[in-house]
Amino acid sequence: MATTSDPARRSGNYPPTIWDDSYIQTLSVGVTEEEEIRRDKLKEDVRHLMDKEKGLVEQLELLDNLRQLGLSYHFEPEIKDVLKSINSMERINNELENNLHGNALLFRLLREYELDTSQLSVNLIDSFKSLKDGSKLKSLVHDIKGMLSLYEASYLAIEGEEALDEAGAVAAKYLGKVKGYASNRKIIEQIDHALELPLHWRMPRLHSRWFIDAYVTQENMVPMLLDLAKLDFNMVQSLHREELKEMSRWWNNLGLVCDELKFARDRLAEHYLGVMSFSFEPQFWRCRKGITKIGCFITTIDDIYDVYGTLDELELFTEVVDKWEFSAIQLLPDYMKTCLTLLFNTMKEEIANTASTIQGSYVHSYLKRSWADLCKAYLTEAKWYHTGYTPTFNEYLENGWVSISSILPLAFAYCLSDDSTIESLSAFEFYREIVRYSSILFRLYDDMATSKAEMQRGDVPKSIQCYMKEKNVSESVARDYIKCLITKYWKLLNNELATNSIYLDPFKRVIINIPRMAQCMFQNGDGLGDPNLHTREKVISLLIEPITL
Repeated sequence: MATTSDPARRSGNYPPTIWDDSYIQTLSVGVTEEEEIRRDKLKEDVRHLMDKEKGLVEQLELLDNLRQLGLSYHFEPEIKDVLKSINSMERINNELENNLHGNALLFRLLREYELDTSQLSVNLIDSFKSLKDGSKLKSLVHDIKGMLSLYEASYLAIEGEEALDEAGAVAAKYLGKVKGYASNRKIIEQIDHALELPLHWRMPRLHSRWFIDAYVTQENMVPMLLDLAKLDFNMVQSLHREELKEMSRWWNNLGLVCDELKFARDRLAEHYLGVMSFSFEPQFWRCRKGITKIGCFITTIDDIYDVYGTLDELELFTEVVDKWEFSAIQLLPDYMKTCLTLLFNTMKEEIANTASTIQGSYVHSYLKRSWADLCKAYLTEAKWYHTGYTPTFNEYLENGWVSISSILPLAFAYCLSDDSTIESLSAFEFYREIVRYSSILFRLYDDMATSKAEMQRGDVPKSIQCYMKEKNVSESVARDYIKCLITKYWKLLNNELATNSIYLDPFKRVIINIPRMAQCMFQNGDGLGDPNLHTREKVISLLIEPITL
């Protein structure tokens, strides 16, 4: 039923999309047979290179370069076999004695691939403790490479590894100082890049785009790796452009961007960028398309709760989503009716297109539950706003890790993993700690960037304001506390990934890349609310402009 009067409505004052469908449809796509043949040849050459006998440090650097260049997905079995083969203290002691760079790089790679043993971790961390010794530190005054590797390794620490934390802090302080008198511009650039943000927290695809350019000037650059990285980046980018064009046609034809919902953000390209960034490999096309669609609906529904709906309307909307019944939609005002009709139809079609009949029943059940939980969290925040209530910090965060919305893409990624089985689907639980940690990081990154703008337009207090009020502290103190929490939850997430083997690899990839995507999207402000801010350059870099070969 339509409302009889038009109540006062808030506005987010969001700018229109900068990626019109007519422009997106002009993007070129396609890979030639010659490119396919050349890439296959280069991949074989790299496999031969991996098989060649070499020193341990050289071997580790090759694996790390493959990872940073965005090529490791072609060689996952080979990389794991190499790392397993050197998981021996005898060889490590023989070849890496007094080699800070080699020890730190080995530790990082083993952690990234979840292959380190407890004893090996202890031994490697013990080797970093000597940095507390001033005389030892002086001997490393020219070991910039070692300190960079140690700094990067420290961000894979889990709770209880204080020695690694302290060693990383020493490395960061050292790098900050050495930058002041380093004469090599490339070294300065490398240090700046690391200190701005550690590798473990970076969006992988965006980092690979940067690293391909940086790799050109590396001392031991391998030309075939560079050739393969450039060619592969462009070929995968072409696939992403093709998917973006398909998603844009879907979004344009869907009709959700209409007069009734003109208050909502139109951010198809930005959603695809985010999804592509945490699951870029070609084989995960189903996941990318499905989560992009989910993301577009999330943004619209978020804006319904945040800026447009009245409290009575939002309570009714939440009830309809919880029931998930088409007939109940008729009770809603027209703008909500339009939104939920399209959502229910899209979810039904998406599940029918991407899952078997048996899987579909599981997926449908999980997505309905996640949509209901998300809308209930949105409603809680709406009630806080309309009653003028400021929650405690913990109260806010307990609701906020759900309202940030990552439970939906994570449920979808889990259910539609290529490795999922009926057994793994039936064992799905709402919501494991790993989901909570990833979502809290997303929430904290979002709040650090968007809280001021949201408060100015009229919104519920975010984590920063809740902490300020509860502890009676300044904004700068509250922000410092949030930064400490971010480090804490990264450690908790690291621990879950390192110690829990029940999760499928595609799901774990999305789990860890969601906070990386959030950090990137909100690093310099609200990159979703205002795509002109800095997201535009990322879209151009990753989706529009190929690398010059």
